Amino acid sequence: MKIAPVWRALEKHGGFELRLVHTGQHYDDNMSKVFFDDLRLPRPDVYLGVGSGSHGEQTGKVMIEFEKVLAADGGDLVVVVGDVNSTMASTLVAVKMGIPVAHVEAGLRSFDRTMPEEINRMVTDILSEILLTHSPEAERNLRNEGVDPRKIHLVGNVMIDSLHFYMPEAEKSRIVDELGLKPKTYGLVTLHRPSNVDDPAILSEILAALSTVGAACPLVFPVHPRTRKVIESKGLHVSPDRVRLLDPVGYLDFLKLMRYSSIVLTDSGGIQEETTALEIPCVTIRENTERPITIELGTNVLAGMSRERIEKEALRLIRDGVKGSRIPDLWDGRAAERIVGVIERHLDGRSP
Repeated sequence: MKIAPVWRALEKHGGFELRLVHTGQHYDDNMSKVFFDDLRLPRPDVYLGVGSGSHGEQTGKVMIEFEKVLAADGGDLVVVVGDVNSTMASTLVAVKMGIPVAHVEAGLRSFDRTMPEEINRMVTDILSEILLTHSPEAERNLRNEGVDPRKIHLVGNVMIDSLHFYMPEAEKSRIVDELGLKPKTYGLVTLHRPSNVDDPAILSEILAALSTVGAACPLVFPVHPRTRKVIESKGLHVSPDRVRLLDPVGYLDFLKLMRYSSIVLTDSGGIQEETTALEIPCVTIRENTERPITIELGTNVLAGMSRERIEKEALRLIRDGVKGSRIPDLWDGRAAERIVGVIERHLDGRSP
C-alpha cells in the first residue's frame, strides 16, 4: 500500500528507470500476491524469497540476496518504505555499497525499543540520505536525533494516497453483502504484532475483550496467519456469535469492510491512519503508538493491552463516537507526487 502510489508517480514522471524488488518477507498468497493483484502493481523484477525466520535470519537473508541484486545493477537510489526487517536490511546493504537511500515514512517513533519495528526505523533513518516524513512530529523526532534538516522532507502520507486511489475500486467489492453485514452495524478487528499475539495469555485477554465488545457491536476479524496459529494451537476461545473469524482478505475487500464499519480495533499503524482519514473510531490495542497525530487530531484512542481498558474504550466509542477530529495536513492523496519531486531534485544534483 505504501510503495504502490510511489511506483505509480515515478512511472507517470517517465524520467526514471525502475526496478521493483520483493524480498519475500511477506510470502503468504493472502498476505502478498493478493495485494499485488489488488494494487495493480507489476510483477516484481526481482523476488528474493527470504520467507519466514527469526529477526536475525530474516534480516541476514535479505542482506545476502539484496547485495547480489545491487552488485549486478545498483542504480542511483534505493527507495524503501515502512519499518519491517526488509526495510532496515536493504538500507544497510545499499549504504555499505555507496548507494543512497530514500526512506518513505521516516521519523516515526514509538519510543519503545522492545518493538523490532522501532529498531528498524531508527537504523534506517540514521543511514538514509532522503527522509520523507508524513507529519510534523516525525520531522521533530529526526531533528531531536541530530539528523541534518536538509535531509528531511515533509511530503504527507502515502497510505492516504492509496486509500483515495483504490476506494472507488473497493466500493465494487461484494464482501459486506457476502458476509451478510449491514453498513455501520459491525466492528472490524486486526491483530498481528508479536507483543499481542505470540503470548497466549495476552492474546486470550484480548480475545475476551473482543467478546465483550462483540456483544454490543458484532465484530469481524480477518485473522493474520501468525495470530490464527496461536489461537488454534493453544485452543483459545472466541465467541463465534460475537467475533466472526475470517481468513485474510485482500486490500480492496479490507477497505470495503473498514469503510462501512462503525468501529475498528487494531494494532496496525497504517490502519490508525486510514481510520483517521475515513473518520471512523479506532481503538489501538497497544501501549504506545508511533503515530500520535492520529490521537491528537484524528479518531484514534490508545487502549493498551488489558481486557478492562480495551472494553472501556471500545464501548465508549460505540456509545459516544469521536468528536472534534480532523484530517492532518498533507494527507490529501498527493504525497507520492511530492516524493517524486524530492527524488528528482536529489538526482539532478548527482552524476548519472
